[in-house]
Parts: sequence; structure tokens; C-alpha cells
Amino acid sequence: MAKPYTPALMPHSASTPPFWTPSVLLTLAFAALLLAGLALRFWLATRQVRHVARHRSAVPAAFAGRIPLAAHQKAADYTIAKTRFGLLEMAISAAVTLGWTLLGGLDMLNRALLEWLGGGMLQQLALLGAFALIGGLIDLPTTLYKTFVIEQRFGFNKMTPRLWLGDLLKSTLMGAIVGLPIAALILWLMGSAGPVWWLWAWAVWMGFNLLLMVIYPLFIAPLFNKFQPLQDESLKARVTALMQRCGFAAKGLFVMDGSRRSAHANAYFTGFGAAKRVVFYDTLLRQLSSGEVEAVLAHELGHFKHRHIVKRIVSLFALSLAGFALLGWLSTQFWFYTGLGVVPNLMLPGLAPAAPNDALALLLFLLAAPVFTVFISPLFAQISRRHEFEADAYAMAQASGSDLAAALLKLYEDNASTLTPDPVYVKFYYSHPPASERLARMPTPSPMPS
Repeated sequence: MAKPYTPALMPHSASTPPFWTPSVLLTLAFAALLLAGLALRFWLATRQVRHVARHRSAVPAAFAGRIPLAAHQKAADYTIAKTRFGLLEMAISAAVTLGWTLLGGLDMLNRALLEWLGGGMLQQLALLGAFALIGGLIDLPTTLYKTFVIEQRFGFNKMTPRLWLGDLLKSTLMGAIVGLPIAALILWLMGSAGPVWWLWAWAVWMGFNLLLMVIYPLFIAPLFNKFQPLQDESLKARVTALMQRCGFAAKGLFVMDGSRRSAHANAYFTGFGAAKRVVFYDTLLRQLSSGEVEAVLAHELGHFKHRHIVKRIVSLFALSLAGFALLGWLSTQFWFYTGLGVVPNLMLPGLAPAAPNDALALLLFLLAAPVFTVFISPLFAQISRRHEFEADAYAMAQASGSDLAAALLKLYEDNASTLTPDPVYVKFYYSHPPASERLARMPTPSPMPS
């Protein structure tokens, strides 16, 4: 059911000076921030490339004797290659955002689907689906290049084209099975729940995210990877004792076949409530000793002990509530659509008044929000880095600090993480502190065997 054709959706009167209309001001602000954000990210990326290249020739003194020069140079080259390619990705992303909005791409797609399907829920879902499909096709070449060129060149990619294609098909199918029903429910609420639809939609969205945390490890993740119970009895006993000391209960300890896709190593907790489980990449278990695995797990437990996960969920709740409330207001404003290059459905001549703007409002909000929030991302990165320091401190209290330092060194080396990032780039992007800052707070591990 479409919302009433309210005065808020009517254009401003002709007496309003054209330059000062909200529509024009939104267009100018959006274009200026899009270009400013792109310029800022380009500047940060070029700083990172120059800084890493300048320090490529020698291992930093703090890591001398523990990181081989060849590994340090590989990390530098890998970082430079990814960052340079990121410049192209940023330019493409900005061009695509501009194309969807001010250049009229979303408006054209919407009109074409209206002519084909008419107004209604089917057309709105088709608009969301077509937008996602086109975006995926645009991203396809860069995704392929990163996987089969950059990751392959540095020895990290283990995926075959067949496996990659299978992952793509499964993720697309899962996106449709999971995404379309929740999208349909939110669109129905937007059209039927009255002026406070955004509050009901927010509650549905948060409930869906909490449900996903329960079902993902049990039903979705196994579609992409194999999860086997941890077989190493000695390590299992050590890890279990650690979790008991920390007051943490998990559904099980599992090893994931991460080596099928990548040589990168990791460990993580997944799930929520009774569905929590500890997952180790098989690559991690091959690279680290039992004591080092214990220290890495203790770090992850530190996030739970300091309630970082709960804090992030609460933050997500608060930010999403603010976002839905803002969307609830913007979706009734004519200038929100026209300022971003779209003519609202209800203003199109010859169209029945049963064609709602809800899907348009959702997509415009998703396109505009990153443009208007890019400059606050360092705040969230800083909070995340602080959490990592707190988790490190907890890990050193529950396990061996020297084992944690040794594990981090191995992971930085094996994942080709640069030891010399640009400090400004770090403050803007890094969710984890650089190796030098983390290891400065830990006991010095044993030197690398000669």
C-alpha cells in the first residue's frame, strides 16, 4: 500500500530561488563530498604507497633478527600492489555512485521497470534485485583481478576458477533466499505501518541480524567451507582449560578448511548465545605452536571479556535506529529524490498513484550514506584499535605474552602485512594497531633461528 500523496512530496513553489532549493543544495553537497572523499582517499593511498616503498629496503630495527628481509620486502610489495589497485577501485566506486545518482542511472532503471511491471511490490523487489545484480557485475572484474592476479602473484590464492564460480553462485542464491523476504517485509512496513514505519522496520532488521548470528555458523557457513572438530587432543585440552579459566562456553572447537581458498591464516568466534563456536583456520594450526594458538585464542576471548562484541552490537542498534529514523523522514521529502537525480514515482506523469517510492528511498539512502559519513570513519577505526590493545592485555594476563608476540610476528609475516604503514593512513583505516605498536607492549619473543 502506497503512502498518501502528502505535501512533503510536492516540489517547492516557483517563488523559491532555484539555487537555494533543498534539492539543489543536496546535489551540490553530495557532489562536493563525493569528490572530497575521493580526493582524501587518493591522498591517503599515495601516502601509504610512498611510505611503504621508502622503508622497503631494510627491516625496521624493532624486528631485526626476527623477520627476514625477503619477508619484509614481500609484505611491502603486496601492500603496494593492493593499495595501488585500490586507487582504481575507488575511482570506479565513485563513478558508479555518481552514475546511479546525479547522472540518472537509478532513475532510468526505475522507469524501465515501472513500464514493464507497473507499480507495486514486484516492481520494488525487481528494482532492488536489479540494482544488486548490476552492482555485482560491475564489481566482478576487480574481484577477479584481486583474486587471480594479486593474490595469485604473492602466493595466497588457492581457489580454482570452478571453486570461485561455485562460491559466487551459492552466495548469489543465498542472498536472494535470505535478502528478498526481509526486503519485502521492510518495504511492506514502509508502505503500511504509518508514520513510524521506520521503528518497526528497525526492530525487524535488528531481529534479523540477531537471528543471522545464530543460523550462520550452523547452516550458511557449512555451504562454503568444511568444519571438522578439532582433533589435536593436547591442543583441545589446552584451549578448553583456557576457556574455563576465562568463564567462556562454546558449542565446540572446529577447524575450517581455509587453505582451499587462501593461504591467509585466522581464528575467530562465531555465533550467538548457545550457537557460539570457536573456529581455527587449518592454515593457522600449521603455522603456530600450541602455546601460540592459545595466546591468539586468549586475545579473542579478551574481546568477549571486555564486552567488545556486545558494545559493537549496541552501537549497531543505535546507529541503525538513527539511520532508519532519518530514512523515515527523508523518504517523504521531494528534494531528497530530485537532489540525488531521481524523480519520485508519484510525480511521474500518467502513473497510477499505487507506485510507491520506498525501494527508491532505500537505494538512495544506501548510496548517499557512505558519501556523507566518510570523514567520521577514523573515529570507528580508533575505537577498534583501542579494543585490540585491551584484548592483547587480557591475552597476556591469561596466556604467555611472549607466545602472543611470536604468534603475531608469524601472522604478520605469513599474511604479508607491512611492518611500516604510513601513520596517517593507519589512523584513518586500520582497525588493528600496527605491529610495532602492538609488539611494543609485549615481551620480546625469541629471535628467528638462523
